[in-house]
Amino acid sequence: MRKLNSIKWVLVLGIIASLFSCKQRSNNTMADSDFMGSQSCIECHQRFYDLWSPSYHAQAMMPVNAEFMAKHQLPDSKPIYVEGNMFQVEFKDSTMVMYERNGDDLVATYEVIWAMGGHNVYCFLTPFEKGRLQNIPLAYDANAKKWFNYPEAGVRHFGTEYPDDEALPWKDDQFAFNTGCYSCHISQLSTNFDLETDTYHTTWKEPGINCETCHGPAGEHVRIYKNLKEGEKAPKLGLISTSVFTQQQDNDACSTCHSKMQPITPSYMPGDKFFDNYNLTTLEDRDFYPDGRDLGENYTLTGWMLNACAENSELHCVSCHTSSGRDRFKDDPNQACLKCHGKRNDDLAEHTGHPASAGLTCLSCHMPKREFVGHFLRSDHSFRPPMPEATIKFGSPNACNQCHKDKSPEWANKIVKARPNGNYQEETLRWAQLIKEARESEWKNVDKMFALVRNPETDDVVANSMIRLLNNYPDASKAEVLIDALNNKSELVRSSAAYALGGILTDTVKEALLKACQDDIRLVRIQAANAILTFPEDDFTAEQKTIIAGAEKEYVTSMTSRPDNWSNHYNLGLYHQNKGDAQAALGAYETAARLYPESVLPLINSSVLYSYIGNPEKAEENLKKVLDYEPGNEAANLNLGLLLAEQGRMNEAEKALKAALEANPDDQPVAAKNLSVIVGQKGDFAGAVKYAELALKARPDNPEYAYTLAFYQVQNGQKTKAINTLNKVIDSHPLYLDARQFLADIYLRDGNRNMALKLYQDALKLEGIGEQNKAALQQVITALQQSM
Repeated sequence: MRKLNSIKWVLVLGIIASLFSCKQRSNNTMADSDFMGSQSCIECHQRFYDLWSPSYHAQAMMPVNAEFMAKHQLPDSKPIYVEGNMFQVEFKDSTMVMYERNGDDLVATYEVIWAMGGHNVYCFLTPFEKGRLQNIPLAYDANAKKWFNYPEAGVRHFGTEYPDDEALPWKDDQFAFNTGCYSCHISQLSTNFDLETDTYHTTWKEPGINCETCHGPAGEHVRIYKNLKEGEKAPKLGLISTSVFTQQQDNDACSTCHSKMQPITPSYMPGDKFFDNYNLTTLEDRDFYPDGRDLGENYTLTGWMLNACAENSELHCVSCHTSSGRDRFKDDPNQACLKCHGKRNDDLAEHTGHPASAGLTCLSCHMPKREFVGHFLRSDHSFRPPMPEATIKFGSPNACNQCHKDKSPEWANKIVKARPNGNYQEETLRWAQLIKEARESEWKNVDKMFALVRNPETDDVVANSMIRLLNNYPDASKAEVLIDALNNKSELVRSSAAYALGGILTDTVKEALLKACQDDIRLVRIQAANAILTFPEDDFTAEQKTIIAGAEKEYVTSMTSRPDNWSNHYNLGLYHQNKGDAQAALGAYETAARLYPESVLPLINSSVLYSYIGNPEKAEENLKKVLDYEPGNEAANLNLGLLLAEQGRMNEAEKALKAALEANPDDQPVAAKNLSVIVGQKGDFAGAVKYAELALKARPDNPEYAYTLAFYQVQNGQKTKAINTLNKVIDSHPLYLDARQFLADIYLRDGNRNMALKLYQDALKLEGIGEQNKAALQQVITALQQSM
């Protein structure tokens, strides 16, 4: 009977998305002189300039000066408490100042120099050290005409379901203009970040979203038209003409700002494909309700991709909005829909269930604004009808109850279901329930999840979300589904399927990933590269290595285009780790932790590598840093427990492992199994059985956990149960010879040599038994036969 030992440390292997959106121009792609600024457009395009200049695009970022104050007339704020101190904004002449006080004591005075937005919310920026511009903790609600606590508004998951969520500190990097906001509020930016000193020298051509953001650099265009002789026709336009864009190009150009995305290249030019430059967040993120309604601020694209009108017509962003961001149909919003839905004018009362006098528009029911922490954000661009049953099941908002606040969703659902097409909610409810279950790692309906992914009629966002959630499904049976998904028409779905195949090391997966490394879309190629790099390098031919190298180069670029982003360095650490370069991985992890000390994932993974290279002191130090930030962190407690157990510090190890198990009592088999060993070594066999049962319950297909349970069942005087446990393992994992040997030992101790002999003889007949094991089995069989 073999000795029980602790198993390997657990790495946090999932690549994380960049936390901040980014649309930046690489300094190497064109000279700054190629960009002329919006003033260069006035001479020939005065009418367009006059339409653009007062728009929200042009005013996406504005200097706070006398002109701003005169135009916007914002009031001083009342005192607002943030993180225990009182903050207040005052406007004086041409300056804006924020005061921070603790009681009667003035803690700090902040000069406010930039304003962003104004459509729904005004945010404001103050200079910080190392070239940073920081959002101040007070923002102004343009609709409600009031100031509010801005970091508190960033809390997405409030309520009893997420009791631990709290606002980030207002000085956190996620509220820094340089890391998050700049890409969609200024034009022609260069971050000029110095990684060694963690300092920004950020420059830009002009604030706001200017003409060249959508049309590209105007330098050549201006030169061509300035040098034209009278009556001469220009040989070429010299810039990007959006008037010839396809439906997809229009949507892609707008999506670079209007999406929750992650950049994978250092630059984007209008007309390029979105998924050649960005990845997209979908319903795997809890900033969405399971049915796809917005819970947080999601910037439109994900909802838009759920839009059947966009899918089945030529509708695109510029159908309803001007290039400067205005509503084309502001005076009569219904006109945007009547081109395809003209008959609704005739049956308006029947269609809406309200009299015409109620003044409803198409937007009222199909594009309600999402109310979030007291102020309204973007309209729902999925265009889906109200679904009050989703409110009942998932807590998501619906248009009926956003108007009828005095009524219940049950009331609204009864009315909806009484309509002639009252079953329209059912499809969404089906897939939303599966999304919810997958988020909670509940796999009783995994076959339905597989069918959802395989169904070609499944919406791209839904299929993609499910694939990403299936990353947490531990059974390799998902590989077949993921390989099929590599042929999906959606490049987003293909990319997520490629990523999800990482770590499944079969020949079929390898061949599928090699093909994906040659996909037409860059996002698919880099996710395939990430996955295929988990295979040993020796598994590939020289030709195959050449294919991988091309995708790998793009993959590395996706992680190095934002040197100021800690998550890119974390992902780079995973890359080096997969390549077997522990020192390079440690350097990347340490850089990530330095850039953002609150980022616990780099500390956890670096601790594993420090232990691997023989530096347990540094490993322990990094894990304890994590626990200073998050005392209940599951992975940190687990790895600390395993580290301490390796050092023989069993009491401390037991405490850490119990904390890991407490963080996830239903799905933490590693902690449970190791606790079983620790308490078993103390002679607490009943406790050892209890923990071993928890491990096996979480991973019933893991034969080692079953072996551990049987081991301590014997120690606890439960021999009959141990025999039953071992027989189940042998039935389900016939090649797991340790279980056969253990059961044979039990039979031999009971004097039942025939049963022991039969176990070994049956094993010898199994297909898949290696020659070395066959020889060992034959030797045992011979010895038993001779002793009988």
